[in-house]
Amino acid sequence: MTDRLADFDRTVDDYLAHLSAERGLAAATIRAYRGDLNDYRGHIATGTREPWDRSSDPAVRYLASLTQRGERAPTGLAPSSLRRRAAALKGFYRFAYGEGLIDVDVASHLDLPRQVRRLPDTLDVDQVVRLLEAASVAGERDRALLELLYAAGLRVSEAIGLDREDLSLDGAFVRVIGKGDRERLVPVGDEAIDRLTAWIAGDRTVLLARHHVQPVRGGPLFIGDRGRRLARQQAWAAVTAAAERAGLAGRVSPHTLRHSFATHLLEGGADLRVVQELLGHASISTTQLYTHVTGERIRDVYRRAHPRA
Repeated sequence: MTDRLADFDRTVDDYLAHLSAERGLAAATIRAYRGDLNDYRGHIATGTREPWDRSSDPAVRYLASLTQRGERAPTGLAPSSLRRRAAALKGFYRFAYGEGLIDVDVASHLDLPRQVRRLPDTLDVDQVVRLLEAASVAGERDRALLELLYAAGLRVSEAIGLDREDLSLDGAFVRVIGKGDRERLVPVGDEAIDRLTAWIAGDRTVLLARHHVQPVRGGPLFIGDRGRRLARQQAWAAVTAAAERAGLAGRVSPHTLRHSFATHLLEGGADLRVVQELLGHASISTTQLYTHVTGERIRDVYRRAHPRA
């Protein structure tokens, strides 16, 4: 058993190196896959008689046990986590078989749990306005940040990763490096440009000078009170604090503004492919989720407005 576990560990290392070097997966994704495969390692070390590399039974039983755990316990894995763990295992076995490291095509016997399509939470236009106005209470930075999240539909990691040189105030666009290192140029509306201009010329300039921030690529676009690039947790806190002041507590995260951006564009008649480009989605099927949101709103308006609905 010890030798088989050593073989398993080497194969896992080779697989993860392949994901990193050949497919360019992010370090966080690699860590998540390693954690998933380590969980499977515990299963084959203690709960199975068949060798992991000679039969599909260990993998099938492992995935079945996860599903049972998820159904029986409130603390079980969420459907998205189950699907990721199954995908990690299937990819691992596909790699091992393709490289000739095992003789059995285990991956062909593994099914991925069905993808659960959850409709994203969105705000209507009036709620967005309330949220943005509430952000002004905390100062120029929070208002500028929230305006940009909504105006350009950015992920929070994309927004806080921006440098000053990534934003063109004159051209009214922002250069974004998204998932998979894909670059895109996104227009920014006049209101957001005005708020960003006020932040850059005002409090940001003061903070840069006070903390002697090195202006590499103009320095971080969003910085905290200590002169460092704004952290993800600080960005979340800015959004949730504004939501509480606006009476929207518990309904809003930074991603809510991205969802609202996409939904409002589609409701305004924007082409789905254009929205895909603006969001930086690799596949249009991801963007199509927002058509369901819009469809729900259309039906809601119909039910309220039609006399015989």
